[in-house]
Amino acid sequence: MPVANNALNKSSLTGSAGPHKDAYSLILDAIDTGIYRPGDRLVESELAERFGVSRTPIREALQRLETQSMLTRDGRSLIVASLDHNQMADLYVVRTELEGLAARLAARHATPEEIAVLRGMVEEDRALVDDPDALSRANRRFHKQIHLASHNRYLVKQLDLVHRSMALLATTSLAAEGRGEEAIAEHDTIVHAIETGDGAAAHAALSTHISKAFMTRLKIDAENDR
Repeated sequence: MPVANNALNKSSLTGSAGPHKDAYSLILDAIDTGIYRPGDRLVESELAERFGVSRTPIREALQRLETQSMLTRDGRSLIVASLDHNQMADLYVVRTELEGLAARLAARHATPEEIAVLRGMVEEDRALVDDPDALSRANRRFHKQIHLASHNRYLVKQLDLVHRSMALLATTSLAAEGRGEEAIAEHDTIVHAIETGDGAAAHAALSTHISKAFMTRLKIDAENDR
C-alpha cells in the first residue's frame, strides 16, 4: 500500500490545526482533508515526527481510530480504511436522511446571520468550480454550516460521524465533469428554501443534492472499473 507523501512536512499538517489539538484530532483532520487517503499506510514514527509529539499519544490515537474503523490492518501495518459499495450505499442512505432533517430544521431555526453566511458561501464557491479539491473543502464547510444552523446538537454530532466516514471515499464526486456547477446550483436552491423558511423544500432540495452526488459517485466508480 502507498505511503502518504513524505514531502508534506510537519508545518503543513499542523499549521491550521494548532498546538491545542491532540494526536487523535490531528490524524483525523489529516484524513478528513485528504492528506492521508484510503490505502495510505500510517507509520507511528513518521506521524510522531510530523506532528511534533511523542509516539505514545500517536500509538493511542491509532488504536482509537482502528476501533472506530477509520483504520484497518494490512498485515502488521495500519492503513486508512476504504468503503466498499455496500458500505458507501448505506452511508449515503443515512446521510440523505440526516442532512435533509438538518435543512428542514435550519429553515425553522437559522438566524439571519447564519443564513447570510450560507448565502455568502454559495457566492464565493462559484469561483472554485474548476478546483475540485478546493470545492470539496468548501462543500464540507457549507454542509457543516447547515448542520449548525439546525440548532440541534444531537443531530450535529451524528452528522459529524457521517462526514468523518465520508473521508474514507477515495475521490470526490465534485471531480466529475460539470458536477461542480451543478452542486453550486443545488446549494443555491437549498439556501433559498432556508431563507424563505420552507422546511419541506429545504429537506427536498438537500436530499436531492445528496442523491445526485451519490449517483455521480456511482458513475465514477463504474468508469474506474471498466
